[in-house]
Amino acid sequence: MCFQESESLGRMQLCCEHINGSCIKSSWSISIRISMYIFMVCVILATLAGNLTVIISISHFKQLHTPTNFLILSMATVDLLLGFLVMPYSMVRSVENCWYFGEFFCKIHTSIDITLSTASIFHLSFISIDRYYAVCDPLRYKAKISTGVVLIMIFVSWVFPATFGFGMVFLKLNMIGAEETFYKLIYCVGGCFVFFNETSGVVASVVSFYIPGFVMLCVYGKIYTIAKRQARSIKAAANQIQIRFEHHISHSRERKAAKTLGTVVGVFLICWFPFFFCTATDPFMNYAIPPILIDALVWFGYMNSTFNPIVYAYFYLWFRRALKMIVLGKVFQQDSSRTQLFME
Repeated sequence: MCFQESESLGRMQLCCEHINGSCIKSSWSISIRISMYIFMVCVILATLAGNLTVIISISHFKQLHTPTNFLILSMATVDLLLGFLVMPYSMVRSVENCWYFGEFFCKIHTSIDITLSTASIFHLSFISIDRYYAVCDPLRYKAKISTGVVLIMIFVSWVFPATFGFGMVFLKLNMIGAEETFYKLIYCVGGCFVFFNETSGVVASVVSFYIPGFVMLCVYGKIYTIAKRQARSIKAAANQIQIRFEHHISHSRERKAAKTLGTVVGVFLICWFPFFFCTATDPFMNYAIPPILIDALVWFGYMNSTFNPIVYAYFYLWFRRALKMIVLGKVFQQDSSRTQLFME
């Protein structure tokens, strides 16, 4: 365990004093370090504030208690925990290139990081299933996607990633057959590393990203096709103004929800694809990808958790109105949970 920063050794500084094999501390200037800290703190605060707003909005306003929103609530909780439990420690590691919190906490941190990142895409996978039935089979939607079914989805989205993340790290499944390579090329005292051997790198990428991502793209492609077909059918079949109006309102709500969640999925895929691509390929290139690039891609992935509330704010009027009420403190007023949010 290393708690002290080193004194200067020429131009080189070590993470731990008087310890052979210590990691080398980052050599960035003070101005660059301050700029990095400011940027990362802003990302963390935006992640916490945005997702906390989503959680308060859905939890407080009774009219937002729908199966889809329960999934969004759970996903916002994942993103909030990522910003609270993972990103601050990753920030220190990224800027200083040192880990000051002990080897055991490094394992905890890495496990939580893998768990929450995997949980996000599991939530998005189930949200895509929810939207598929809402748009493509609306008459049986409530029967198929009940609150009980959603609770099972949420349970799976938390338990499987936690089992996968903590099992991978604490059972050292990511190290099997690559211990010598890790200690020769990667390991140094005072560092905390997310390491995958060839098999675990491919398995982690395929299970946590590529398969769910491919499924979501296929599902949303089908949703888009069917939504366009339904729009043409409704326009052609509606002969009465009232019928046309009612169908238009119902259909436009579903299209907006599908479009919003489709955008969230797109942002997720764009943010996390570079990291998972490197995770799968780096072991086969003898870990030639620079650690600073891997670290930057991790933060690019983290920013997905920051962007999600921004997407809600852009598409959903109810979110903007809820945000305004929270900022003005109106949520503390009596019966504010029944306030009309003009859901579309």
